[in-house]
Amino acid sequence: MSQSILTVSGLSRQIKSLLEGGIGRVWLSGEISNLATPASGHIYFTLKDDRSQIRCAMFRGRATRLTFRPAHGQQVLVRADVTLYEPRGDMQLMVDSMQPAGDGLLQQQYEALKMQLAAEGLFATSAKQPLPTQITTLGVITSASGAAIADVLSVLKRRDPMLKVIIYPTLVQGREATAAICNAIELANQRNEVDCLLLTRGGGSLEDLWCFNEQAVARAIYHSRLPLVSAVGHEVDTTIADYVADVRAPTPSAAAELLSRDRSHLGQRLQALQQQLQRATAAQLRQQQHQLALLNSRLQAAHPKAQLQQHSQRLDELSLRLQRAIQSQLQRQRHQHQQLQQRLQGQHPQQRLGIAKQRLEGLNQRLFAAQQRLFSHKRYQLGQLVAKIDSVSPLAVLSRGYAIANCHGQALTDASQASVGDSIDIRLHRGQISATVSAISQPNKNQ
Repeated sequence: MSQSILTVSGLSRQIKSLLEGGIGRVWLSGEISNLATPASGHIYFTLKDDRSQIRCAMFRGRATRLTFRPAHGQQVLVRADVTLYEPRGDMQLMVDSMQPAGDGLLQQQYEALKMQLAAEGLFATSAKQPLPTQITTLGVITSASGAAIADVLSVLKRRDPMLKVIIYPTLVQGREATAAICNAIELANQRNEVDCLLLTRGGGSLEDLWCFNEQAVARAIYHSRLPLVSAVGHEVDTTIADYVADVRAPTPSAAAELLSRDRSHLGQRLQALQQQLQRATAAQLRQQQHQLALLNSRLQAAHPKAQLQQHSQRLDELSLRLQRAIQSQLQRQRHQHQQLQQRLQGQHPQQRLGIAKQRLEGLNQRLFAAQQRLFSHKRYQLGQLVAKIDSVSPLAVLSRGYAIANCHGQALTDASQASVGDSIDIRLHRGQISATVSAISQPNKNQ
């Protein structure tokens, strides 16, 4: 045949290579289902929405970094590499990081926009404008009633009272703040009445500071002809505006010190240059890290560790199947044991003795009843016999007034059987009389 014939595993490897090389790392949001956490420490789950689902695996080294406990039905945002699980031929995600949806989605949008603008060169050192060596008029873009402007004015009054300040009031939070900030930057550039601009506000959550992460604000800062210093939030807060600005100050007060003159002016200038160098170095480092991540992703696809992870996942899958099989077998054995125990109890001597005892009691009751019936019948028969005997008994005759005379041990039935002077015993119905024959009379032959 002119075409080469692939094996199933060979085709799976090609598909895996295409997925990992063609798609690579993605951000994905969805709902967790079919969550499994075996003893190995790895996490397996399905990420789904209302139309589709895809299997995911997160190995122990990444899972230990989670700041929350994943649960069934939870909405999450994951960063993962698209790959293929070769033993089943299933497409799956190899999850690198995971966080709850909400702030996580904002963070993902923040990272995506930061990478986009960095690729376009908005963070490049070559695009940064140097701050004026002498600032006589400073423009401040912020809320006129916020704490940031109070801190800035307090520091400027203490350090450089001669410095003129022009405030361009604007919203610094909410949906309308983005357009307001862009308009304030454009207005300051049109008037061209200040030497430098300071874009600032106090600290807040990622959502509170989100207007400073909007692309429109970033491009307005980038196109500003006036040098611009960004001081948004606290020291730990970093926004897109901070990356695009010519100089980033950690706090509003620090920005005021940077832009004001005093004995430490040269030191502050040096610090600003150091910050610019650090920012340039950090930007270059981030670009190199991004390139390294892409190369590392390709390397991991061919690295033995990836095969080891697949084998580890396969082992976890077989382990879970074995656990389910063992549990099923144990349930069947328990059921059979219960059946045998019930049959054994049915054949147990004690139970059989109990049944025999019940039967014996029943037979005893039947025997007693039969005896009672027999005794009653015999008693009845005996009464009839006694009545018959009584009917022919001499004693019954005696009760009617007759008597029995005995002479010489014989019952007298004829007067000739006794002689005058003989002693006779007369048996009455009640009692006995002894008498002596004094005369004998014979009945007439006619009688």
